[in-house]
Amino acid sequence: MLFKLAWRNLWRNRSRTLITMASVFFAVVLSVVTVALQQGVWENLIKNVVSFYTGYAQIHQSGYWEEQILDNSFEPSDTLKQTVLQHPMVNAVSPRLESFALASSEKITKGSLVIGIDPISENQITNLQSKMVRGNYLNPTDTAALMAEGLANKLQLNLNDTLILLGQGFHGATAAGKYAIKGIVKFGSPELNDAAVYLPLAMAQELYSAPNRLTSLVMGIADPTRLQKATADLQQQLGNTYEVMSWKALMPEIVQHMRTDTGGTYITIAVLYLLITFGIFGTLLMMVTERRFEFGMLMAIGMKRRMLMRVVLLESVFISIAGCIVGMLISIPVVYYLKIHPLRFSGEVAEAYSKFGFEPVFPTTTNPSVFIEQALLVLVIALVLSLYPLYKVKTLNEVEAMRR
Repeated sequence: MLFKLAWRNLWRNRSRTLITMASVFFAVVLSVVTVALQQGVWENLIKNVVSFYTGYAQIHQSGYWEEQILDNSFEPSDTLKQTVLQHPMVNAVSPRLESFALASSEKITKGSLVIGIDPISENQITNLQSKMVRGNYLNPTDTAALMAEGLANKLQLNLNDTLILLGQGFHGATAAGKYAIKGIVKFGSPELNDAAVYLPLAMAQELYSAPNRLTSLVMGIADPTRLQKATADLQQQLGNTYEVMSWKALMPEIVQHMRTDTGGTYITIAVLYLLITFGIFGTLLMMVTERRFEFGMLMAIGMKRRMLMRVVLLESVFISIAGCIVGMLISIPVVYYLKIHPLRFSGEVAEAYSKFGFEPVFPTTTNPSVFIEQALLVLVIALVLSLYPLYKVKTLNEVEAMRR
């Protein structure tokens, strides 16, 4: 009976009900879109950074990350490859052999980072081919090299010129080789753009006298939200012989920057919820003031105060739930539209993004948890604020309330 009475009460005054419901509806849409934008920016930044070079995770010989030398490289077994490739979260694996060498032209010598890769699998993870500015991409059987544009300019080298590499190989062997430059790549990172040299994996292993050896296996992860679980699973399966490191361990400076930015995000969210609270409270205050005479009349003709409070509570619950459901349903296409057609940065921010080779966009995340969490938070706020009408009913003097 109380449910039926509360439901009918809502539609006696449609405009009042719709206004109150709209305050909850707009609160849900606003909070969902705001949080989706904030999380989307970080997801996009992480995606750009990890696909830039490191990948989402890497496997090394234990101790390699602390002392990155060829003597800490490893020879991958068939069991290792099968274990990694069979993991449901791993969608790509790229082997690398990385070391330093002196890169020389006829008159100039500079330090360089030599990266031996499988061109096909490397392109799947870091999209290296898209960074080509001149020449052609590597094939696995090539005996040529790719050079970063900054290093090529410093050495005054161009396509088809000869690059000389000199360094120290595995177990102290001498590493020396000559390679034709097949292509030039450009990176947004100045450090990488001024140092990178890519060789086919077999050529790098020959250069460093390290046959069949790798310094890392770079992994692509199908679902980045489950990265922590994927790395923990692999570490448990591989044991202490190898170290499985996520991008967070590989790039702690990015994590620190995210933590610093989180403080500003919390302030923004706090202001947002404060505005939402005042908006919903304002509509509830209007509703209570408008119905003061009605409440007084009901109590005067014999309706118990406790029953009236229950009816008012049910009305608030119906309005809050309906507003949250509609708000969540409407916010879904809005968020998906902003993901497909993201907002774009302009000015200095856009220039900074473009400089590092990232598209200057402001996408949203479509993680279902954003919709559910924000709808529930607004629902809790609305239900807590509904205690105000109950308080007014509890303290209402029916005689004074009936005076117009």
